[in-house]
Amino acid sequence: MLKGKHVLLGVTGGIACYKAAALASALVKQHCDVHVIMTRNATEFITPLTFEQLTGNRTVVDTFDRNHTFQVEHIALAELADLVLIAPATANVLAKLAHGLADDMLTTTVLACRCPKLAAPAMNTNMYENPVTQDNLALLRRYGWEVLEPASGRLACGAVGKGKLPEPEDLLEAVLHALVRPRDMEGLKMLVTAGPTREALDPVRYLTNHSTGRMGYAVARAAAARGAAVTLVTGPTALKRPAYVEAVEITSAREMFEAVTGRSGEQDIIIKAAAVADYRPACVAGDKIKKSDRGDDLALALERTDDILAWLGAHRQPGQFLCGFSMETRDVLENSRKKLEKKGLDMIAANSLRQAGAGFGVDTNILTLITPHSQLELPLLSKDQAAHALLDEILRLRRGPEPV
Repeated sequence: MLKGKHVLLGVTGGIACYKAAALASALVKQHCDVHVIMTRNATEFITPLTFEQLTGNRTVVDTFDRNHTFQVEHIALAELADLVLIAPATANVLAKLAHGLADDMLTTTVLACRCPKLAAPAMNTNMYENPVTQDNLALLRRYGWEVLEPASGRLACGAVGKGKLPEPEDLLEAVLHALVRPRDMEGLKMLVTAGPTREALDPVRYLTNHSTGRMGYAVARAAAARGAAVTLVTGPTALKRPAYVEAVEITSAREMFEAVTGRSGEQDIIIKAAAVADYRPACVAGDKIKKSDRGDDLALALERTDDILAWLGAHRQPGQFLCGFSMETRDVLENSRKKLEKKGLDMIAANSLRQAGAGFGVDTNILTLITPHSQLELPLLSKDQAAHALLDEILRLRRGPEPV
């Protein structure tokens, strides 16, 4: 996903340097060209050779190193970089960057960079929360830096609080968000639903389905990467909440109805990928339902849940694009087209639980994108690829027919 991209990874002196090595490895696996610049203090925690072995490029430390291929190395690296990421970023280096100080190879090079810049602070909690550090971070943001929030937990110094470097997969997601896709959804607001709902039967049990939320989460991530302001209304899942997305957590179909309808009026695009329960118990028991000593079978009375898609179709705003999902086990296209027409949608993404590589709990999907006037069959794709293909088609339809 990062083929042809050049990332300048700045590593400063902190115990979290080992995560920077894992990040460098992850970037290389995405076919990214990674160049590492270390501060002198960072070399006390991890050796330059580690990064050279991981990236295949020479690690730079000394401003006055004569053994290099560029005539003016810090300028050449600055011009090469598509993105700068400082991880971990110490309070000292953040202060230098905020005030334009350039007294080592890292700060000198970054000062010459015109590409997007990310900083991932990592330090003692008191240092991070110090007003001086917070002022420096605010100043960096004002100068166009994106500052990644540190994680909370037990720090190497023994303190517990905010100041941990985010995990390598989170840092990788920030890089992908900055570099991978054209920002062709800038200015658009989009709401995505994902995951299952749970309909309570008693304090112990509930009715649900097999949805994992992966497809909806992929759509939310893809839209955020393309610049949309994304709200993700999610049922209970084991998935990590996507970065750059506002997540609204719900449990039941009624809660999802309220969360969606309360936010629908301001959305340009709504994609309903959640597997919402069609029925819920008509009566929720206050205590756990016990097995009958007589061995009688339990008869469970059900009632319909609110039809969110039908409500959206009936209350759509001018210019709003509505897309639903349809999971079927038979007559996929026929049943999906009926749903499209009945609920007044612009598009429905149909898939079959019977088709290998599609359905719940897998990393791939096979979608057929159906509109009132067209039908586009996508091949077997990863859910991330399928999400981008879905967004490509939605954007094409929103633009209208191409001029003749």
